[in-house]
Amino acid sequence: MTEEGGVFTLSRRSTPIGQVLLLTDEKNRLRALDWEDCTTRLRLLLRRHYAQPITLIEGTSPAGVSGALDAYFAGEPDAIESLPVKTGGTVFQRAVWAALRKIPCGRTMSYRDLASSIGRPTAVRAIGLANGANPIGIVVPCHRVIGADGTLTGYAGGLHRKRWLLAHEARR
Repeated sequence: MTEEGGVFTLSRRSTPIGQVLLLTDEKNRLRALDWEDCTTRLRLLLRRHYAQPITLIEGTSPAGVSGALDAYFAGEPDAIESLPVKTGGTVFQRAVWAALRKIPCGRTMSYRDLASSIGRPTAVRAIGLANGANPIGIVVPCHRVIGADGTLTGYAGGLHRKRWLLAHEARR
């Protein structure tokens, strides 16, 4: 099931590992967070997640969102845990994304363990697809999912960013 479109505010934020794009709605909920060099992927995800087109207007992200992200990158990774988010996507995808938010900061989980955590132990491949379709990077921490053997796998923003994010969170 996809959500209806709407008007989202698009803002940009500098981070130690690149510029991020933030999309927020009129209720100050984060609708998308992706890397500026992943704009094509972000547009594709938005088309898939929303039944009707969305309108983007350039603006400033709400203080709560920008402040939490600034605190995250300044060494307080827990600062983003309570940010309100809203996504489109299927019921299954939303379940995966909700489970991602339960992975504690500084920890990782395998795709298999994530599948088991939502009661779908054989859905490992579907978990990977849902993880890759996550429109709200960092806050919905898909970077915390790793291969069963502990290897870093599949991060749309690049493995160099995934490595940095995990090391950053482990330092807290």
